[in-house]
Amino acid sequence: MAVSIEKISIALPPEMVAQVRQAVETGEYASSSEVVRDALRDWTYKRHLQQQGIAELRQLWLEARNNDAPGVPAEDVLDRLERKYQAIADATGAR
Repeated sequence: MAVSIEKISIALPPEMVAQVRQAVETGEYASSSEVVRDALRDWTYKRHLQQQGIAELRQLWLEARNNDAPGVPAEDVLDRLERKYQAIADATGAR
């Protein structure tokens, strides 16, 4: 099965061009096109994860809005978070 390929032209700053060329020169990629395709696959994956995260947050928000159970006071949540992160800082020796 033949894959259809369409050529496009893109403009990159010199630093990015140098990185693309170096990746090809070192043999990490066979061509500049491969570098760009790999970068676009990563970008597409990150966008998918971001959109999935937004959908999950939206669902959680809707569930929280429809929940009639009493909430937790913000002060209690902040106290819990402060204790949690202080314990982590103490365990790692951070000051």
